[in-house]
Amino acid sequence: MMKAYLLAAMVGAGFLASSLTASAADGSAILQSQCASCHALTQPENTSLDRLWERKGPDLYYAGVKFNKPWLVKWLQDPVRIRPAGEFYRKHIKKGDKGDVVDESTLTVHPKLAQADAEAAADALMALKGPEGLIETGKYDADKKPSPMAKMLFTKLRGCYACHSIGGGKGGLSGSSLETAGDRLQPDFIYSYIKDPQKIDKGIWMPKLKISEQDLQNLTGYIAQLKGKEGK
Repeated sequence: MMKAYLLAAMVGAGFLASSLTASAADGSAILQSQCASCHALTQPENTSLDRLWERKGPDLYYAGVKFNKPWLVKWLQDPVRIRPAGEFYRKHIKKGDKGDVVDESTLTVHPKLAQADAEAAADALMALKGPEGLIETGKYDADKKPSPMAKMLFTKLRGCYACHSIGGGKGGLSGSSLETAGDRLQPDFIYSYIKDPQKIDKGIWMPKLKISEQDLQNLTGYIAQLKGKEGK
């Protein structure tokens, strides 16, 4: 009886493993057919500014250390624009009455995936970890609540608000919206990207701040708690 039980358990585990492998394989095919034309799925050899300015979407070769899988599955089924002014804002702005405004006609709509395809694609994306050491893991102290000064660091003292929005129609448009960053991004990624953006995204225009560890922890904590209604 025990042997039969163990055999059944082993078969079940093997089936589950093969199903996950098949899902990742199917997801890789989806990434190649649906994503590769706009996103780098492997680390590019060309890290020039020209390449950065011409890319159509953010690199995904380190998606597995950047995103939260539940968010990926949901977003791929119903994409909402994360970068209000596109990947490179200078290509998507025009003069308005009071200054530059986003030229919506130049922005493309992200394709939607069915639920099964979104889940398979998310599995494949989470398997993309990038080179070893790209992200500093374990440095962010998630148990420590950010200081009441954290929001001021973001909105006033460190200039984040100039490029990033946190909702309510306020903040900049040239960078990604951070309104639901806590749903989307892993805290270790947030920490590492604030600390050294160019290490992760070569040549990116986000400045490398001269910032204390305390402020880095507070900024990370503040951004990590920015979530949609369902994530709160």
